[in-house]
Amino acid sequence: MIFYNHDKMLVVVAHPDDEVLGIGGTLNKLSIESEIEIKVVILGEGLTSRAEKRNVDAFKTELEKHKENITDAQNILGYHDISIYNLPDNRFDSIPLLDIIKIVEYEKMTFKPTIILTHHGGDLNIDHQRTFEAVMTASRPLSEETVSTIITFETPSGTEWRAASDPKHFIPNYYFIINEENIIAKIKAMESYEFERRIYPHPRSPKALKIHAKRNGIIVGCEYAECFVIIRHIENKIAKPYLDVFL
Repeated sequence: MIFYNHDKMLVVVAHPDDEVLGIGGTLNKLSIESEIEIKVVILGEGLTSRAEKRNVDAFKTELEKHKENITDAQNILGYHDISIYNLPDNRFDSIPLLDIIKIVEYEKMTFKPTIILTHHGGDLNIDHQRTFEAVMTASRPLSEETVSTIITFETPSGTEWRAASDPKHFIPNYYFIINEENIIAKIKAMESYEFERRIYPHPRSPKALKIHAKRNGIIVGCEYAECFVIIRHIENKIAKPYLDVFL
């Protein structure tokens, strides 16, 4: 199993709640059953796009509560560590891509993961797209690169809403079986996000999340699953020291 071949996993997402929507069940299962050290990086603040113009001060109370909700969700899912940034919500295209890349590079340098999970590059949401681009650029397969595996996930209410004519469809090629306990944890974590939870039939509602996990499970002959796309996996990757590149 690819996930279990790693000792450090970095999850890079655009917004608070994306870590839950995309891989909440998987995070919970790995946190319970494996010795993998998991860190989540949340790049954006996740709220200010709901106003006509970005005004962080006007959202001060909500942003503070949002950060509390992040911790609540982390405690429910059980993963180990988190870094939170404040990039402008749904405005990642308004800042240089290099600035996002530098954040990912810093997190890679300090955490030293061998696997990174992030958004599907064809999502409707521009922040998801830019996050994917930043991860790919920051993890170029040079000889000294320690990341051997990059995997993307779907984000309900983002991935499935792209245009039917979009050539970048999310076509899973890796399924991870989860159980009832994991999907319950995912739903509880999502419900802890006071500004993001929704009622059925919205894709972020508890009932919809469970139905979606069941659908993924049915596809591969089990009760529940989360699905992914393996972007790159290098078996037995051993990074060479940086200076070796010049020898």
